[in-house]
Amino acid sequence: MKPRISVLTLGVDDLERSVCFYRDGLGWHTEGIIGKEFEHGAVAFFDLQAGLKLALWDRRDLAHETHVALGPKSSTEMTIGHNVGSKEEVDRIMALAEQAGAAIPDPAHDAFWGGYSGHFLDPDGHLWEVVWNPAWELEE
Repeated sequence: MKPRISVLTLGVDDLERSVCFYRDGLGWHTEGIIGKEFEHGAVAFFDLQAGLKLALWDRRDLAHETHVALGPKSSTEMTIGHNVGSKEEVDRIMALAEQAGAAIPDPAHDAFWGGYSGHFLDPDGHLWEVVWNPAWELEE
């Protein structure tokens, strides 16, 4: 298996609300919700960087498809990292997320390791880190 990820699928409680958060609030492009004609099939895709997509899918449908019991939500299972090129960009994106309706449990701040980061929770509690790491060079 090659170490490659092509789709990150987030289970959500309200697909319409989550699409609005990412599309209207954060400004990400999507064709909208597709697959409504199939039972358990409604999903929305967002293009990220080359070869990577974010999918939003109802948590109940995800559990049905995977034959895994629907469990309680937990924001501490993982974070999704969004690296940027400056402290100012961290601040701008954190403000954008908050304006879009994100909760901000960890406002942007200087990190102990020399970078600058903050965390926000999307409407379904998925934890995002917006971070500037002075040791990483970003490819745009």
